Amino acid sequence: MGRDPSTALNDSARGISYALLAAVLFGASTPFAKMLLRETPPITLAGLLYSGSGVGLSVWIALRAALRPSRRHASHWRAEEIAWLGLAILAGGVIAPVLLMSGLRQIPAASASLLLNLEAVFTALLAWCVFRENVDRRILLGMIAIVVGGTLLAWPARLELSGGAMWIAAACACWAIDNNLTRKVSSGDPLHIAALKGLTAGAVNLSLAAHLGLSWPAPALISGAAMLGFAGYGVSLTLFVLALRSLGTARTGAYFATAPFIGAVLSLLLFRHMPTPALLLAALLMGIGVWLHLTEHHEHEHAHPRERHIHSHRHDAHHQHEHDFEWDGQEPHDHEHVHEPVTHSHPHYPDNHHRHEH
Repeated sequence: MGRDPSTALNDSARGISYALLAAVLFGASTPFAKMLLRETPPITLAGLLYSGSGVGLSVWIALRAALRPSRRHASHWRAEEIAWLGLAILAGGVIAPVLLMSGLRQIPAASASLLLNLEAVFTALLAWCVFRENVDRRILLGMIAIVVGGTLLAWPARLELSGGAMWIAAACACWAIDNNLTRKVSSGDPLHIAALKGLTAGAVNLSLAAHLGLSWPAPALISGAAMLGFAGYGVSLTLFVLALRSLGTARTGAYFATAPFIGAVLSLLLFRHMPTPALLLAALLMGIGVWLHLTEHHEHEHAHPRERHIHSHRHDAHHQHEHDFEWDGQEPHDHEHVHEPVTHSHPHYPDNHHRHEH
Protein backbone atom coordinates (compact mmCIF):
# COMPACT_ATOMS: atom_id res chain seq x y z
CA MET A 1 0.00 0.00 0.00
CA GLY A 2 1.55 3.29 -1.09
CA ARG A 3 1.04 6.76 0.24
CA ASP A 4 -0.16 9.82 -1.66
CA PRO A 5 2.97 12.04 -1.98
CA SER A 6 0.86 15.14 -1.45
CA THR A 7 -0.32 13.76 1.90
CA ALA A 8 3.25 13.17 3.04
CA LEU A 9 4.20 16.66 1.88
CA ASN A 10 1.28 18.24 3.70
CA ASP A 11 2.06 16.39 6.93
CA SER A 12 5.72 17.39 6.94
CA ALA A 13 4.97 20.96 5.86
CA ARG A 14 2.43 21.30 8.65
CA GLY A 15 4.93 20.02 11.22
CA ILE A 16 7.66 22.31 9.91
CA SER A 17 5.30 25.31 10.07
CA TYR A 18 4.41 24.50 13.68
CA ALA A 19 8.08 24.14 14.66
CA LEU A 20 9.18 27.36 12.95
CA LEU A 21 6.33 29.41 14.40
CA ALA A 22 7.14 28.01 17.84
CA ALA A 23 10.74 29.09 17.26
CA VAL A 24 9.73 32.63 16.31
CA LEU A 25 7.60 33.07 19.44
CA PHE A 26 10.21 31.64 21.81
CA GLY A 27 13.13 33.40 20.15
CA ALA A 28 11.39 36.77 20.35
CA SER A 29 10.75 36.28 24.07
CA THR A 30 14.45 36.06 25.03
CA PRO A 31 15.46 39.74 24.61
CA PHE A 32 12.24 40.92 26.25
CA ALA A 33 12.92 38.61 29.20
CA LYS A 34 16.38 40.20 29.38
CA MET A 35 14.70 43.60 29.76
CA LEU A 36 12.40 42.35 32.53
CA LEU A 37 15.39 40.97 34.46
CA ARG A 38 16.48 44.53 35.23
CA GLU A 39 13.79 44.72 37.91
CA THR A 40 12.81 41.09 38.48
CA PRO A 41 14.80 38.24 40.12
CA PRO A 42 15.35 35.23 37.81
CA ILE A 43 13.21 32.81 39.84
CA THR A 44 10.35 35.31 40.09
CA LEU A 45 10.46 36.02 36.36
CA ALA A 46 10.52 32.31 35.51
CA GLY A 47 7.43 31.84 37.70
CA LEU A 48 5.60 34.76 36.08
CA LEU A 49 6.42 33.58 32.56
CA TYR A 50 5.15 30.05 33.15
CA SER A 51 2.15 31.22 35.17
CA GLY A 52 1.16 33.48 32.29
CA SER A 53 1.53 30.51 29.98
CA GLY A 54 -0.54 28.16 32.17
CA VAL A 55 -3.33 30.62 32.98
CA GLY A 56 -3.58 31.88 29.40
CA LEU A 57 -3.81 28.38 27.96
CA SER A 58 -6.35 27.36 30.62
CA VAL A 59 -8.57 30.23 29.51
CA TRP A 60 -8.09 29.10 25.92
CA ILE A 61 -9.14 25.55 26.83
CA ALA A 62 -12.24 26.83 28.65
CA LEU A 63 -13.25 29.02 25.70
CA ARG A 64 -12.71 26.13 23.28
CA ALA A 65 -14.92 23.86 25.36
CA ALA A 66 -17.64 26.53 25.54
CA LEU A 67 -17.58 27.33 21.82
CA ARG A 68 -17.27 23.74 20.58
CA PRO A 69 -18.71 21.45 23.29
CA SER A 70 -19.13 18.50 20.90
CA ARG A 71 -15.48 18.46 19.74
CA ARG A 72 -13.38 15.57 21.06
CA HIS A 73 -9.83 16.14 22.26
CA ALA A 74 -7.40 13.34 23.11
CA SER A 75 -6.24 13.58 26.74
CA HIS A 76 -6.21 9.90 27.64
CA TRP A 77 -2.82 9.26 29.26
CA ARG A 78 -1.61 6.00 30.72
CA ALA A 79 0.11 5.89 34.11
CA GLU A 80 3.59 5.78 32.58
CA GLU A 81 2.75 8.75 30.36
CA ILE A 82 1.76 10.79 33.42
CA ALA A 83 5.17 9.96 34.91
CA TRP A 84 6.95 11.08 31.71
CA LEU A 85 4.99 14.34 31.71
CA GLY A 86 5.83 14.98 35.37
CA LEU A 87 9.55 14.52 34.74
CA ALA A 88 9.33 16.74 31.65
CA ILE A 89 7.69 19.50 33.69
CA LEU A 90 10.40 19.23 36.36
CA ALA A 91 13.29 19.43 33.88
CA GLY A 92 11.94 21.93 31.38
CA GLY A 93 9.39 23.90 33.37
CA VAL A 94 10.96 24.19 36.83
CA ILE A 95 14.75 23.92 36.50
CA ALA A 96 15.53 25.19 32.98
CA PRO A 97 13.85 28.64 33.21
CA VAL A 98 15.77 29.53 36.39
CA LEU A 99 19.04 28.49 34.75
CA LEU A 100 18.21 30.56 31.66
CA MET A 101 17.33 33.69 33.65
CA SER A 102 20.53 33.33 35.70
CA GLY A 103 22.60 33.09 32.53
CA LEU A 104 20.87 36.06 30.90
CA ARG A 105 22.00 38.24 33.78
CA GLN A 106 25.67 37.58 32.98
CA ILE A 107 26.04 37.68 29.19
CA PRO A 108 24.63 39.83 26.33
CA ALA A 109 21.19 38.80 25.09
CA ALA A 110 22.43 38.31 21.51
CA SER A 111 25.07 35.80 22.62
CA ALA A 112 22.57 34.07 24.90
CA SER A 113 20.05 33.79 22.07
CA LEU A 114 22.54 32.08 19.75
CA LEU A 115 23.84 29.86 22.55
CA LEU A 116 20.31 28.47 22.92
CA ASN A 117 20.99 26.52 19.71
CA LEU A 118 22.67 23.97 21.98
CA GLU A 119 19.17 22.81 22.92
CA ALA A 120 18.80 21.29 19.44
CA VAL A 121 22.11 19.47 19.80
CA PHE A 122 21.35 18.05 23.25
CA THR A 123 17.84 17.13 22.11
CA ALA A 124 19.12 15.24 19.08
CA LEU A 125 21.85 13.47 21.05
CA LEU A 126 19.37 12.25 23.64
CA ALA A 127 16.89 11.20 20.95
CA TRP A 128 19.62 9.30 19.11
CA CYS A 129 21.62 7.73 21.94
CA VAL A 130 18.99 7.20 24.66
CA PHE A 131 15.60 7.03 22.94
CA ARG A 132 16.92 5.33 19.76
CA GLU A 133 15.42 7.78 17.27
CA ASN A 134 17.00 7.69 13.82
CA VAL A 135 19.49 10.54 13.27
CA ASP A 136 21.48 10.29 10.04
CA ARG A 137 24.84 11.71 8.95
CA ARG A 138 23.36 14.99 7.77
CA ILE A 139 21.80 15.64 11.17
CA LEU A 140 25.11 14.74 12.87
CA LEU A 141 27.07 17.19 10.69
CA GLY A 142 24.53 19.89 11.47
CA MET A 143 24.92 19.26 15.19
CA ILE A 144 28.70 19.55 14.94
CA ALA A 145 28.39 22.94 13.23
CA ILE A 146 26.03 24.15 15.95
CA VAL A 147 28.32 22.92 18.73
CA VAL A 148 31.33 24.72 17.25
CA GLY A 149 29.28 27.90 16.92
CA GLY A 150 28.09 27.62 20.50
CA THR A 151 31.68 27.08 21.69
CA LEU A 152 32.75 30.36 20.10
CA LEU A 153 30.13 32.16 22.16
CA ALA A 154 30.85 30.36 25.42
CA TRP A 155 34.66 30.50 25.36
CA PRO A 156 36.06 34.05 25.78
CA ALA A 157 39.48 35.06 24.49
CA ARG A 158 41.10 34.51 27.90
CA LEU A 159 40.18 30.80 27.63
CA GLU A 160 37.97 30.77 30.73
CA LEU A 161 34.51 29.31 30.29
CA SER A 162 31.86 31.98 30.86
CA GLY A 163 29.67 31.35 33.88
CA GLY A 164 26.61 32.79 32.13
CA ALA A 165 27.19 30.50 29.15
CA MET A 166 27.43 27.51 31.48
CA TRP A 167 24.04 28.34 33.03
CA ILE A 168 22.43 28.62 29.60
CA ALA A 169 24.04 25.39 28.39
CA ALA A 170 22.64 23.65 31.49
CA ALA A 171 19.19 25.09 30.71
CA CYS A 172 19.46 23.69 27.17
CA ALA A 173 20.28 20.25 28.58
CA CYS A 174 17.18 20.38 30.80
CA TRP A 175 15.00 21.42 27.85
CA ALA A 176 16.47 18.56 25.82
CA ILE A 177 15.31 16.12 28.50
CA ASP A 178 11.93 17.86 28.50
CA ASN A 179 11.62 17.60 24.70
CA ASN A 180 12.35 13.88 24.61
CA LEU A 181 9.99 13.07 27.47
CA THR A 182 7.22 15.28 26.01
CA ARG A 183 7.52 13.31 22.78
CA LYS A 184 6.23 10.28 24.69
CA VAL A 185 2.92 12.07 25.47
CA SER A 186 2.62 14.16 22.29
CA SER A 187 -0.43 12.21 21.14
CA GLY A 188 -2.42 13.93 23.89
CA ASP A 189 -4.05 17.34 23.63
CA PRO A 190 -1.13 19.82 23.24
CA LEU A 191 -3.06 22.58 24.99
CA HIS A 192 -3.52 20.39 28.06
CA ILE A 193 0.17 19.40 28.02
CA ALA A 194 1.38 23.00 27.74
CA ALA A 195 -1.13 24.30 30.31
CA LEU A 196 -0.10 21.65 32.86
CA LYS A 197 3.55 22.55 32.35
CA GLY A 198 2.85 26.26 32.74
CA LEU A 199 0.67 25.97 35.85
CA THR A 200 2.99 23.53 37.63
CA ALA A 201 6.24 25.29 36.77
CA GLY A 202 4.76 28.69 37.54
CA ALA A 203 3.46 27.60 40.95
CA VAL A 204 6.77 25.96 41.93
CA ASN A 205 8.94 28.91 40.90
CA LEU A 206 6.67 31.55 42.46
CA SER A 207 6.48 29.54 45.69
CA LEU A 208 10.26 29.30 45.77
CA ALA A 209 10.57 33.05 45.14
CA ALA A 210 8.17 33.78 48.01
CA HIS A 211 10.03 31.38 50.32
CA LEU A 212 13.32 33.16 49.56
CA GLY A 213 11.73 36.55 50.18
CA LEU A 214 12.50 37.82 46.69
CA SER A 215 11.03 41.14 45.58
CA TRP A 216 8.04 41.45 43.26
CA PRO A 217 8.04 43.79 40.27
CA ALA A 218 5.44 46.49 39.65
CA PRO A 219 1.95 45.36 38.51
CA ALA A 220 2.63 46.57 34.98
CA LEU A 221 5.73 44.39 34.76
CA ILE A 222 3.82 41.40 36.16
CA SER A 223 1.21 41.80 33.42
CA GLY A 224 3.91 42.17 30.79
CA ALA A 225 5.70 39.03 31.97
CA ALA A 226 2.44 37.08 31.98
CA MET A 227 1.62 38.10 28.40
CA LEU A 228 5.19 37.34 27.30
CA GLY A 229 4.94 33.91 28.94
CA PHE A 230 1.62 33.15 27.25
CA ALA A 231 3.01 33.85 23.77
CA GLY A 232 6.68 32.90 24.11
CA TYR A 233 6.20 29.84 26.32
CA GLY A 234 2.54 28.75 26.20
CA VAL A 235 1.58 29.13 22.54
CA SER A 236 5.14 28.26 21.49
CA LEU A 237 5.09 25.01 23.50
CA THR A 238 1.68 24.06 22.12
CA LEU A 239 3.00 24.42 18.58
CA PHE A 240 6.17 22.53 19.54
CA VAL A 241 4.13 19.54 20.76
CA LEU A 242 2.16 19.55 17.50
CA ALA A 243 5.45 19.51 15.58
CA LEU A 244 6.72 16.57 17.67
CA ARG A 245 3.85 14.47 16.34
CA SER A 246 4.87 15.03 12.71
CA LEU A 247 8.64 15.38 12.83
CA GLY A 248 9.95 13.50 15.87
CA THR A 249 12.14 14.93 18.62
CA ALA A 250 15.50 15.50 16.88
CA ARG A 251 14.01 17.08 13.75
CA THR A 252 11.63 19.31 15.70
CA GLY A 253 14.56 20.43 17.82
CA ALA A 254 16.52 21.22 14.66
CA TYR A 255 13.79 23.44 13.23
CA PHE A 256 13.33 25.04 16.63
CA ALA A 257 17.04 25.91 16.53
CA THR A 258 16.09 28.90 14.39
CA ALA A 259 14.73 30.57 17.56
CA PRO A 260 18.08 31.96 18.72
CA PHE A 261 18.57 33.76 15.41
CA ILE A 262 15.27 35.55 15.93
CA GLY A 263 16.33 36.47 19.45
CA ALA A 264 19.79 37.61 18.32
CA VAL A 265 18.41 39.97 15.68
CA LEU A 266 15.92 41.48 18.12
CA SER A 267 18.63 41.80 20.78
CA LEU A 268 20.93 43.73 18.49
CA LEU A 269 18.08 46.11 17.65
CA LEU A 270 16.75 46.53 21.19
CA PHE A 271 20.06 46.88 23.04
CA ARG A 272 22.03 48.46 20.14
CA HIS A 273 24.92 46.04 20.49
CA MET A 274 27.43 45.86 17.66
CA PRO A 275 27.88 42.31 16.37
CA THR A 276 31.37 40.99 17.16
CA PRO A 277 33.40 38.83 14.73
CA ALA A 278 32.90 35.83 17.04
CA LEU A 279 29.14 36.42 17.06
CA LEU A 280 29.01 36.64 13.25
CA LEU A 281 31.13 33.50 12.81
CA ALA A 282 29.01 31.63 15.36
CA ALA A 283 25.86 32.72 13.52
CA LEU A 284 27.32 31.45 10.23
CA LEU A 285 28.24 28.06 11.67
CA MET A 286 24.89 27.66 13.38
CA GLY A 287 23.12 28.70 10.19
CA ILE A 288 24.96 25.97 8.26
CA GLY A 289 23.97 23.46 10.93
CA VAL A 290 20.30 24.42 10.78
CA TRP A 291 20.35 24.35 6.96
CA LEU A 292 21.72 20.80 7.00
CA HIS A 293 18.83 19.80 9.26
CA LEU A 294 16.21 21.55 7.16
CA THR A 295 17.33 19.95 3.88
CA GLU A 296 17.25 16.33 5.11
CA HIS A 297 15.29 13.76 3.04
CA HIS A 298 14.42 10.36 4.54
CA GLU A 299 12.57 7.64 2.58
CA HIS A 300 12.62 3.83 2.61
CA GLU A 301 10.26 0.86 2.75
CA HIS A 302 8.98 0.23 6.28
CA ALA A 303 6.31 -1.81 8.03
CA HIS A 304 3.59 -0.70 10.45
CA PRO A 305 2.33 -3.30 12.97
CA ARG A 306 -1.30 -3.48 14.08
CA GLU A 307 -1.92 -0.86 16.76
CA ARG A 308 -4.87 0.52 18.70
CA HIS A 309 -4.60 3.98 20.31
CA ILE A 310 -6.12 7.46 20.68
CA HIS A 311 -4.74 10.65 19.22
CA SER A 312 -5.67 13.59 17.02
CA HIS A 313 -5.52 12.53 13.35
CA ARG A 314 -6.65 13.14 9.80
CA HIS A 315 -7.83 10.44 7.39
CA ASP A 316 -4.50 10.06 5.58
CA ALA A 317 -2.85 6.84 4.37
CA HIS A 318 -2.27 5.75 7.97
CA HIS A 319 -5.85 6.39 9.09
CA GLN A 320 -8.27 4.64 6.75
CA HIS A 321 -10.97 3.43 9.15
CA GLU A 322 -14.70 3.52 9.81
CA HIS A 323 -16.33 5.29 12.76
CA ASP A 324 -18.64 3.68 15.31
CA PHE A 325 -20.16 7.08 16.10
CA GLU A 326 -21.78 9.85 14.08
CA TRP A 327 -18.93 11.85 12.54
CA ASP A 328 -19.44 15.41 11.28
CA GLY A 329 -16.49 15.24 8.87
CA GLN A 330 -14.35 17.55 11.00
CA GLU A 331 -10.58 17.01 10.77
CA PRO A 332 -8.43 16.61 12.73
CA HIS A 333 -10.49 14.69 15.28
CA ASP A 334 -9.84 12.37 18.23
CA HIS A 335 -11.13 8.87 18.98
CA GLU A 336 -9.86 5.36 19.59
CA HIS A 337 -8.97 3.68 16.31
CA VAL A 338 -7.06 0.69 14.93
CA HIS A 339 -4.11 0.73 12.52
CA GLU A 340 -4.05 -2.42 10.41
CA PRO A 341 -0.61 -3.83 9.42
CA VAL A 342 0.81 -2.23 6.29
CA THR A 343 4.15 -2.08 4.45
CA HIS A 344 4.89 0.86 2.18
CA SER A 345 7.46 3.48 1.19
CA HIS A 346 7.21 7.28 1.36
CA PRO A 347 9.12 10.30 2.70
CA HIS A 348 8.72 10.40 6.47
CA TYR A 349 10.15 11.59 9.76
CA PRO A 350 10.26 9.63 13.04
CA ASP A 351 6.80 10.85 13.95
CA ASN A 352 4.21 9.10 16.13
CA HIS A 353 3.69 6.45 13.41
CA HIS A 354 7.30 5.93 12.35
CA ARG A 355 9.27 4.89 15.43
CA HIS A 356 10.82 1.90 13.69
CA GLU A 357 14.32 0.43 13.56
CA HIS A 358 16.61 0.96 10.57
